[in-house]
Amino acid sequence: MSNPKVVVITGVSSGIGRITAFALARRGCQVFGTVRNTANVNPLPGIELIEMDVRDEKSVQQGIQAIIAQAKRIDVLVNSAGVALLGATEETSVAEAQALFDTNVFGILRTTQAVLPHMREQRSGRIVNISSVLGFLPAPYMGLYSASKHAVEGLSETLDHEVRQFGIRVALVEPSFTKTNLDINAPQAASKIQAYDNERNIVSQAIQKNVHKAPEPNGVADTIVEAALGAWKMRRTPKGEATLLRRLRRFMPAGPVDSGLRKSFGLN
Repeated sequence: MSNPKVVVITGVSSGIGRITAFALARRGCQVFGTVRNTANVNPLPGIELIEMDVRDEKSVQQGIQAIIAQAKRIDVLVNSAGVALLGATEETSVAEAQALFDTNVFGILRTTQAVLPHMREQRSGRIVNISSVLGFLPAPYMGLYSASKHAVEGLSETLDHEVRQFGIRVALVEPSFTKTNLDINAPQAASKIQAYDNERNIVSQAIQKNVHKAPEPNGVADTIVEAALGAWKMRRTPKGEATLLRRLRRFMPAGPVDSGLRKSFGLN
C-alpha cells in the first residue's frame, strides 16, 4: 500500500482492540493504538502505541495531536475502548453509571470531536464505533451497559447524517458474546440489594458460560476491518449469533424474542 491508511484505534491493551489493531496492520495500514499507560503495555509489533485516556479531554487532545504531528492525517478512527458493569438497575449508583458512560459514550464523543476537524479538512474519513447487540437488545442486570450502547447507536446514526457532507461516514459494529476479559472480569455494582441476589447470581453464571463458549475475537476484528476499510454500511454484525440476534429482533414477534433473551441469561 503506497499511501497506507492511517488508523487510530482506542483500547488496544487487550481483547478486541488489540486483535483488530494487528488485523489492520496486516492490511497495510499505519496503525496507532491508544492505551492509558504505555509503561504497562508490552510493545505491539507493527503498532505505534499512543498514551491516551479517553476519559480525559486533555489526554485525548494531546494524543490525537501527537498522531497528526507524526502521520499528518487520520483516515480511520475505531472507537474500541469500553467497560462493562453487572448489577440490577436499582443497585447501580449514579456515580457508577456516570463512570460507565464516561468511557463508553463520552470517550467516543471526546475522540470523535478531536479527530473530526482533521477529517473535515481533508474531506474524507471513516469512524467505526464498537457497539454491541445490547445496543438494540435489553440485558437483565446489565441495564446501564445496555443503555450506554443504545446511546452509542443513536449518537453514531445521527453523526453520520451530519458529517457525510464532508466525505466522512460513521459505522457501527455490534458483536455478541466474545471470548474476552470484558465480560469475564466485569465489575459488579458496589451496593447489593438482597432481593436481587438469586437472579443476579444466575445471570452472572450465564454470562460466564456464554463468554467461555463464545468465539475468539478474530471474527469481530475481521468485521471491524471491513467496516473501516470496505464499502460503507451503517451496521455490521459479526457472523454467527450477533447476525442471528439482529434478524430475530427485526423480524420475530416481541414475545419469542423476550423469551429467548431471558433463556440466554438463565432466567425462566
